[in-house]
Amino acid sequence: MALPVVDIGIDYDAQQGAFQEFLKSFKSSRATEESTRNALSNLHMDDEEMDVDETPRRRGARGTQRSGRRRQAAAVPEPKLKYMEQLQKIINREQTAITIELEDLKEYEANSPESLRLVKSIQENTAHYVEIFSRAIDAVMPPQTVDTSYSDDVLDIILTQRRARNAVAESRQEEGAAPLDSQPQYFPAQLTRRYQVFFRPLPPSGSGNKALAVRQVRGEHLGHLITVRGIATRVSDVKPAVIVNAYTCDRCGSEIFQEIKTKTFSPMIDCPSKECQDNDARGQLFPSTRASKFLPFQEIKIQELAEQVPVGHIPRSLTVQAHGELVRQITPGDIIDIAGIFLPTPYTGFKALKAGLLTDTYLELQHVEQHKKQYDNDLTLDAKTRQRFVELREHGRLYDTLARSIAPEIYGHEDVKKCLLLLLIGGVTKEMGDGMRIRGDINICLMGDPGVAKSQLLKYITKVAPRGVYTSGRGSSGVGLTAAVMRDPVTDEMVLEGGALVLADNGICCIDEFDKMDDSDRTAIHEVMEQQTISISKAGITTSLNARTSILAAANPLYGRYNPKISPVENINLPAALLSRFDILFLILDTPSRENDEELARHVTFVHMENRHPEMDFEPLTPAEMRSYIALARQHRPTVPKDVSDYVVQAYVRLRQLGKREEGGKKQFTHTSPRTLLGVLRLAQALARLRLSDTVVMEDVDEALRLIEVSKASLYDSETGHTGQDLTVSSKIYRIIKTAAGRGNQVTMRVIRERVLAKGFTEDALVKCVEEYEGLDVWQVSDNGAKLVFINADEDEDEDEDVEME
Repeated sequence: MALPVVDIGIDYDAQQGAFQEFLKSFKSSRATEESTRNALSNLHMDDEEMDVDETPRRRGARGTQRSGRRRQAAAVPEPKLKYMEQLQKIINREQTAITIELEDLKEYEANSPESLRLVKSIQENTAHYVEIFSRAIDAVMPPQTVDTSYSDDVLDIILTQRRARNAVAESRQEEGAAPLDSQPQYFPAQLTRRYQVFFRPLPPSGSGNKALAVRQVRGEHLGHLITVRGIATRVSDVKPAVIVNAYTCDRCGSEIFQEIKTKTFSPMIDCPSKECQDNDARGQLFPSTRASKFLPFQEIKIQELAEQVPVGHIPRSLTVQAHGELVRQITPGDIIDIAGIFLPTPYTGFKALKAGLLTDTYLELQHVEQHKKQYDNDLTLDAKTRQRFVELREHGRLYDTLARSIAPEIYGHEDVKKCLLLLLIGGVTKEMGDGMRIRGDINICLMGDPGVAKSQLLKYITKVAPRGVYTSGRGSSGVGLTAAVMRDPVTDEMVLEGGALVLADNGICCIDEFDKMDDSDRTAIHEVMEQQTISISKAGITTSLNARTSILAAANPLYGRYNPKISPVENINLPAALLSRFDILFLILDTPSRENDEELARHVTFVHMENRHPEMDFEPLTPAEMRSYIALARQHRPTVPKDVSDYVVQAYVRLRQLGKREEGGKKQFTHTSPRTLLGVLRLAQALARLRLSDTVVMEDVDEALRLIEVSKASLYDSETGHTGQDLTVSSKIYRIIKTAAGRGNQVTMRVIRERVLAKGFTEDALVKCVEEYEGLDVWQVSDNGAKLVFINADEDEDEDEDVEME
């Protein structure tokens, strides 16, 4: 009994004709709108760049020139045939893939009188419409405008050799021979097409075409064009996949072509040509690799995002297959929207006996949309964002604004946020001529009491960074951080699958609960933090993986809270070899203070009630704007001039002397090593990048030294807080100047400046302190600002002696 034939009511020939008309006549109106918008924004920027101090005559002359430019910019170019231009490039061998945007097809269908349901048909039966669209492209392919010789491609040589034989075949057809399509010497369409057809889905806004999670993909989506959101966890090597296999017969000399449309196939053995069949000869076929067609093939594994996984479940994964131009578009760790055709792949061989009716599924890649663009991509800023950056730089609030825009819902921690901003920007990585590499990435450790929002800061940095991986110390093993040896499901070879540090390559790896990690797992980070590589010797694989990542770690003191009665080294309980690799180690203590506690409580309750951060005196930048400015800043490679270099050397020597004095009193919690010097240089380069400058200045080094000093300030504050001393900036600078003067009554401003700036204070704070105490008649400045003379110094000394005697 024959199966019933169901008419689905689709006229494929009419749809192919509509596709041909679409390719020949479609002009992109959206490209015209974008060019108009850009022209208008350029006009707006030209008007704002006018000098305020110009005379009316010059302003009028420039106004005439500007009106001419306005007329020139207003002349928007005519829309061009979007797809015919691409087809011309394909026939001229300048392009190998064409992407059909369904939004363009929808626009064409809306203006067409016929209702052929083109877009809906493609969305529901994509694999079949790739072939129909390919036939339409073959029908409207323009003639070649560039001369190509037979030596350009192997296929050209084969075509040249076959022309004579095809002429003979055509003469045979006139004599009543078999039709041309049945003769094996004619090439299949897959072999002669020098292009691939991909479909770009409709945008999610207004079309209902939302990105699905992996667990939302159902059987009803089979054959459909769907979009799946996830993170790429494994990307295989690029291998050649055969599309058309060619054979040569040893008896009749015919060329046989076998189209491969499945993952596995059986090679042909006997020649199926008419000549061999008429003579009853079983001609043996030999594979001809040069005449076959191969495409690059890559298999990608994507996994659900953390926010897509329901409570109590583990994330699911999906296999994606990429061909041709779409390989090497995805790297592990990318958060992506993948549009593809959801297809089944039945098991074969022994697996089919075990699986029964089960089939595996995969996604055939059609389009990739990156969620968080890389820093090194071509940066395109719209006029509004660029104008805001210009205003922030002109008002001098750029550094503070960017820092306070990091997690505005979290109260305080301004210096910590400044360090995190410099972490995002990073220093300059340098490679010497002999291959030695000096890292530019900045490593930061946040050590502090519970409840000071360390984990929230880490989460925010993961969100802002284009490649950010968040992991916890207890849940991370050494293999999970570095690399694991696995068997590749495609090639069945032993391969390495990168861990969290490899996924964060060229990004930031945030490790929470750093102190809870086992020592054996923590040692895996040592090499990454300084050499930025991971050396592997497992299962016969000896290699070195790149891990050019910044480490942002958060840890608690040994006893949960910081104990001020024991030394900082005992509180921290991390090995010195690890601590020296951090450029800045922040010690954040939760000390009770009425004013700060009241402000913090108001801030937290406001966030809980209003579900947003409190009103500020500025508008915080969004994560996307932060990413744009950081990408802009990372394009600069600042250098250190000679005078700044000498200043850094002097500052480093003073830091070493200070560290030596602190060793006796057990006050130090970080050892000043040559890595500290490199850390100061990295922070200074990041500050120069922040200013979009190519040169490091003294102020950058001063700010870097101040941040290093501030990172220890909470420790010193906790030790001196019970003495009742005044801890304002001016009082601290006063004590430094008093110490520099010693028993004398005068001291040079050069010595004062060196000591104050070495302690991490700024030039402005020093000037303010000098003016403040000069107004109180404590000292006076003489010799045109070269010396500072104390007033009533003898009386102060007598008072000090009396205090000592008491």
